[in-house]
Amino acid sequence: MNATAPQEPLDPRDRPARLTVGVVGAGRVGPALAASLRLAGHRPVAASGVSDASVRRAAAMLPDVPLVPPADVLARAELVLLTVPDDALPGLVEGLVETGAVRPGQLLVHTSGRYGTKVLEPALRAGALPLALHPAMTFTGTPVDVQRLAGCSFGVTAPEELRLAAEALVIEMGGEPEWIEEQNRPLYHAALALGANHLVTLVAQSMELLRTAGVGAPDRMLGPLLGAALDNALRSGDAALTGPVARGDAGTVAAHVEELRKHAPAAVAGYLAMARTTADRALAHGMLKPELAEDLLGVLAEGDLR
Repeated sequence: MNATAPQEPLDPRDRPARLTVGVVGAGRVGPALAASLRLAGHRPVAASGVSDASVRRAAAMLPDVPLVPPADVLARAELVLLTVPDDALPGLVEGLVETGAVRPGQLLVHTSGRYGTKVLEPALRAGALPLALHPAMTFTGTPVDVQRLAGCSFGVTAPEELRLAAEALVIEMGGEPEWIEEQNRPLYHAALALGANHLVTLVAQSMELLRTAGVGAPDRMLGPLLGAALDNALRSGDAALTGPVARGDAGTVAAHVEELRKHAPAAVAGYLAMARTTADRALAHGMLKPELAEDLLGVLAEGDLR
């Protein structure tokens, strides 16, 4: 702000650029976002967290920021980050409103991917300004998370009059705002979970199987392969499909299923489900020949029956 500009009364929606920041729920996400806002010149003033992990995390990423009850966080901060699990968010919002902790003009930001701003309606009725800013990133709870926010997309939902404010906060945290309509939030979140959360399971299973097969450094073996596969998929979509399913190698897939039944029976259902989905997509895009698909789908059906 220009120091010579005349000072006029400010509408809550036209706040000064630098805000006091509070965090309710010092899990992996909240401290990272607050630390990013600190780098942008905002001032974290309070956080809440009760577990030992939360205390350690807050001490490492938000030094000198006191841990206080949630109501006290709201009493001290102009911008409050509600970074609790999805299922806990509605009850938290209702509880804060019922105790009178929410102040008119206060910016309340939740980071749930599942919800838009409707979950904040009780706070809106109390005069708060609701924002939904979901970082499309996996968090470790360490300072590296702040670096990963650079260029990270955020799913943004907010009332039209607060859209610019929401996008500005995302940009200040180093992110890229992506507008998500309220009704599309669950689908948006499902898409991210399908790609990111299930990827961790797939990679962990793959490493376990490689160890069983005698590979001494499965992470080193998988790193270049998975990196290339991810890059190709992001660039080319289904055209990047390779492997025995896309080629229609029914015998190879049958051998895979047999070996998985011997060494990792818990992985069979996931393998069959993904193989069937891969076959469907390869067929739809003309990569898998129909005459080969019949034998392949037969193998997958037999796998389900055994």
